[in-house]
Amino acid sequence: MTSANPFRLLREGAAARLARLVDFRIDDRVAGHVRRIDEQGERLAEQQRCTAEHRRRLDELQKRLDKLNQDLHWTAGEVKRLIPAVAAQEGELETLREKIALTPPADKPELAEARSLIEEVQRQHARIRVRLTGIARYEDRLRKLEERAGATAGD
Repeated sequence: MTSANPFRLLREGAAARLARLVDFRIDDRVAGHVRRIDEQGERLAEQQRCTAEHRRRLDELQKRLDKLNQDLHWTAGEVKRLIPAVAAQEGELETLREKIALTPPADKPELAEARSLIEEVQRQHARIRVRLTGIARYEDRLRKLEERAGATAGD
């Protein structure tokens, strides 16, 4: 037979009520923290998604920038290659101008030959101008692409 000690039952009942009260108070205080932790977890997940998207865009822009750098180096090489030819043509043109200015009056065959030389130099000079214009347009296009890539990278 179990002894029914009234104090024992009272003590067990009080202990159970005290345990429920403590649990309630702890749950009440912790609930706000749990809610904030959940919100922070959601924000962290969103930040991770944004970071992944930014990395993807940055990689894409880096590839485009590398391509533009290659194009720019090629253009610079072409300009360096053409500069001596243009300088030589300008030198020839200036030499012909000096010859024309210093040449005493000549007969018709010499004048015809001089004119044909001048016309040839002018044609070569025009071709070089066309090439340089093409290069200038290409460089302008590259500049615009770089500006657009810079603007896209800034977004």
